[in-house]
Amino acid sequence: MKLITTSIKGLVLILPDVYADPRGYFFESFQKEKFLSLGINAEFIQDNESMSGKGVLRGLHFQKPPFAQGKLVRVVRGSVLDVAVDIRKGSKTYGKWESSVLSADNKLMMWIPEGFAHGFLVLEDDTIFQYKCTNYYDKRSEYGIIWNDPDINIKWGNEHPLVSEKDLQGIQFKDLKSPF
Repeated sequence: MKLITTSIKGLVLILPDVYADPRGYFFESFQKEKFLSLGINAEFIQDNESMSGKGVLRGLHFQKPPFAQGKLVRVVRGSVLDVAVDIRKGSKTYGKWESSVLSADNKLMMWIPEGFAHGFLVLEDDTIFQYKCTNYYDKRSEYGIIWNDPDINIKWGNEHPLVSEKDLQGIQFKDLKSPF
């Protein structure tokens, strides 16, 4: 496994060792000792999966403590533009975002620690997105920032994505009272 750093401390991409031959491929998407050697000490307690069509945008989500979640995300089929926004008060990169294309082809994974809002734009029909979480889902702790916030100014590459009613109710970044 190879760790790829981003411009935001703690937010990293992980490229697994993929073993391919004419039959297909194999890789370890998570192995505790290897993750520890990369500096990621996370205990995952819940796995989630979503399937979406091209143009769907999910996010920008986070859960407040004590139900804050770290997430290890990857794509099983298709591709997404995956985005994480630093919402850790006092961080030098507070309000900054990073994005990366995660796909079934490139096998990249993103580690998103607690203190980030997360979202993704689906780039292909029937995309399957999986994420391992370090805490349980808790509806009362769930919050969101509006996907097209002008202060964050994420370059999604799609001006008219399909967004859920819930996600359209996200707050503006300037109104966020970050719990992190």
